[in-house]
Amino acid sequence: MKIIVCIKQVPETTNVKIDPEKGTLIREGVDSIINPFDMYAIEEGLRIKERLGEGEVIVISMGPPQADQALREAISMGADSAVLITDRKLAGSDTWATSYTLARAIEKIGDYNLILCGKQAIDGDTAQVGPGISSWLDIPQVTYVKKIREITKDKAIVERMTEEGFDVIEIPLPALFTVVKEINEPRLPSLKGKLRARKVEIPVWGVNELGLEEEKIGLDGSPTRVVKIFTPPPREKGMILEGEPQKVVDSLVEKLKDVVIR
Repeated sequence: MKIIVCIKQVPETTNVKIDPEKGTLIREGVDSIINPFDMYAIEEGLRIKERLGEGEVIVISMGPPQADQALREAISMGADSAVLITDRKLAGSDTWATSYTLARAIEKIGDYNLILCGKQAIDGDTAQVGPGISSWLDIPQVTYVKKIREITKDKAIVERMTEEGFDVIEIPLPALFTVVKEINEPRLPSLKGKLRARKVEIPVWGVNELGLEEEKIGLDGSPTRVVKIFTPPPREKGMILEGEPQKVVDSLVEKLKDVVIR
């Protein structure tokens, strides 16, 4: 069983910086972490390998050179190997261009049974990259997976979270799953894993290694355009109305009228 886990290194929420001209996140020099939802994908890949008693977990990430740190953290958790996809020509890629690039990397790895992704990234919240990868690869997908009931090299039975509860789906492999946090509890890296992660060699692939079509990558190859990014104004101080019910209602009505007029 060959399992490929796609992860993203994201800025810590308190350190987000925006390029006002390009409308993209500035990642260089910013403290970063593995996207929290991707941690559940890593853990589930490791659990599947342990459940079956054999297999390989490969973690891949597209990002700046510093994303190497995220891949080493995944290896310290137990992943077998990792691949970093980085190239200045990929800067500014939207979800369409990113899923295209990751799909080409997965094709280069080849002979996979399962692709796992977190349900979404906390810096974009689009939940589009996982489904986009499955579309480029022309394989089935299940989003918002909360439990994998059964899995072999050829098929899986999973529970997909819905607003009303969950669906039970049987799906042939290879396939792609995006997972939610209810699926497991990620483990901590082991000391042995940390020592191994320091020494492991992580291959770096760029546009040339993947044979990417340059009109489909980077800012120019991204159909999504960020028109404007701004910081919302601070909320006005709240107000507590006290007194007899009718007086409170009358006062509230007057306040609302004043807001509408303004």
